[in-house]
Amino acid sequence: MSQHVFKRAGFLAATVGVAGLLGAGVASAHVTANVYGAQPTKGGYAAIVFRVPSEEKDPITTTKVAVDFKADYGIGSVRTKPVPGWTAEVTKSKLPTPITKDNGTQITEAVTAVTWTAQAGSELKAVNYQEFEVSFGPLPTNVDQVEFPAHQTYSDGKVVDWNQATPTGGEEPEHPAPSVKLAAKAAEGDEHAGMSADTASTTGEHSEAAAATSDNTARWLGGAGLLVGAVGLGVGAGATIRARKATAKPGGNS
Repeated sequence: MSQHVFKRAGFLAATVGVAGLLGAGVASAHVTANVYGAQPTKGGYAAIVFRVPSEEKDPITTTKVAVDFKADYGIGSVRTKPVPGWTAEVTKSKLPTPITKDNGTQITEAVTAVTWTAQAGSELKAVNYQEFEVSFGPLPTNVDQVEFPAHQTYSDGKVVDWNQATPTGGEEPEHPAPSVKLAAKAAEGDEHAGMSADTASTTGEHSEAAAATSDNTARWLGGAGLLVGAVGLGVGAGATIRARKATAKPGGNS
C-alpha cells in the first residue's frame, strides 16, 4: 500500500475524531419547554419542565427566571415543584371577561406568570442550566400549541427576553418563546382524555428521572465523541509514522 493511502486514511480518521469532539459539545442554549410524559391534550392538564441555560460568562450568573402565561389561555391553577435554593411565586390576574371552559367552569382569575428567584449562593452559573417544573390547567381548546414567553435576569442587571414566535414552517428566531404542542382532545369517555391535576402532578414527579436519563445519554454520547476523537488522532499519527518509515526505506513505495 502506498504512503499516500496511509496519509489519506489517517486524515479521514482524524477528521472523524475532531467531528466527534465538536459534536459532543453542541447543545441548545435556548430556554425551552419540555414534556417528559404524555403529550398534553386540549382542555386537559399538563406537566412541563422549563430548561434554562445560563449563557453569560463568569462571574455573571442567572438570578431570576419569569415565565408568562397568556391570560386568554384561562389557566386556573398552577403547581410548582420545589427547586433547592430557589423560590417560586405564582401571579394571578383578574380577567376582564370570564372564560367558560368546556365543562362549564367559569375562570374569572387566571395565572399570568410564574417567577423563580435564586437565593444567595444558588444563582445559576455560566455554562450550567436549571430545570423548573410546573403542572397546570385546564388548557385551552382553541389553539394547537401554547407559548410561554420567558424573561431571564442576570446578576449584572441584563434581561434576556425569550418571546419571539416561531412561524409555521419558518426559521427559528434568535430568541424563540418556549412552546408546547397540544394533542387533539380525546373523545368523550375515552380513558386517555386529558390528565387530571393530580395525574399531571404525578407525571411531573417522573420528569426528573427522565431528565436525568436524557443527561446521562448526553454524557455517554459526549464520552463516545471524545473516544472517537482520540482513536482518530491516534490512527492519523500512526499512519504518518508508517508512511515516513516506508519513505525512508529503499523501494518503500509499492
